[in-house]
Amino acid sequence: MRDLYRNVSFLRFFLGRLTTNLGDSLYIIGAMWLVHDLTSSTLFTGLAGFLLRSPQMIGFLAGPVVDRLDRRRVLVVTQIVQGVFVLSVPVLSAFDRLTVWVVLAVMPTLALVSRFQYPAQSALLPQIVADDQLVRANSLFKITGRSANIAFNSAGGFIIAVIGAVPLFLFNSITFAVATLFFIGLRLPHAEEDDKPEDNEGDSAEIVDQYLTDLKEGLDYLRGSLFIPIGIGAMVINFGSGVVTAVFPAFAGTLGGPEMYGLLMASVTVGNLGGSAGSWLVEDIPYGKVAVGGFSITGVALIGAVALGGRFTTPVLIAVAFLPTGAFNVLLGSLLQSSVEQDYLGRVSSAFSSLTMLTLPLGSLAGRVCG
Repeated sequence: MRDLYRNVSFLRFFLGRLTTNLGDSLYIIGAMWLVHDLTSSTLFTGLAGFLLRSPQMIGFLAGPVVDRLDRRRVLVVTQIVQGVFVLSVPVLSAFDRLTVWVVLAVMPTLALVSRFQYPAQSALLPQIVADDQLVRANSLFKITGRSANIAFNSAGGFIIAVIGAVPLFLFNSITFAVATLFFIGLRLPHAEEDDKPEDNEGDSAEIVDQYLTDLKEGLDYLRGSLFIPIGIGAMVINFGSGVVTAVFPAFAGTLGGPEMYGLLMASVTVGNLGGSAGSWLVEDIPYGKVAVGGFSITGVALIGAVALGGRFTTPVLIAVAFLPTGAFNVLLGSLLQSSVEQDYLGRVSSAFSSLTMLTLPLGSLAGRVCG
């Protein structure tokens, strides 16, 4: 782990991602609250939640673009674009032109832009750290990311309570500016000499054809590979996660009320965090054995959480149930980064992510029906 901290490029990348996490956390909590504040309508807050998550399902479309561009430039441009759109909220508010429709337009725009940011980050990491450091680097990102989200969400709520949601957007725009500074000039010590994408010249038809070809190549890369059975397993896991988190409010009502709901959601975060932190302990075990053994523990823990139904035992068992998910995500990300060729990594990782995320909203819908 010391070698990671001695890597200046990794530290810049790490701090940039951490600052981006800060911006994302503050933006999400600020946007949802602002929609509620402007409308006092559950219809609009429900629409806002949908707009935040819907771009995840089409994220695979960003992969071919990321693979054709300078990934460092992608990170810089996405930070600038997000910062400008976030800044539009306090500016329009200052001129008394802010409406809920502006906020609802900004939300999917930022979510869509982030679809380019994440595969670029995933594809850059193997060029910044050595292969034998990937699992620990990803684990560090997961641990700090989830820990930061807890702290940043709390900070966002505090800021809203003190000064309101609109100033939070102004602060949010500053975080994107700081992240831009970290990403500018990022060096890639493990990049291959021919890794820089070539500029594409030609008319619009040729560019579209090339894009469609790249998109197909990314999907073909997955077809017939070991990532298909892994992806199917991840889809099942995400469906189950959607069901579980959707029934939490009703389940919490049987155990004590809203305070219990907050405790259950915190347990999910703690479980994911613990699994991410301990992923290096199982990195040398065959992937299939980790998945089968880990999610067997998840099943037993969830059954125990329902069967025992205690105010103490249930949150603890929920945390245990989500430990394998945290470890699984770290190992899966590292497997993608170490197995997929660099030229394909952006489009393959985004396609894989979109595929596995399709079942999450379906699970939530099923959970709401069951609940």
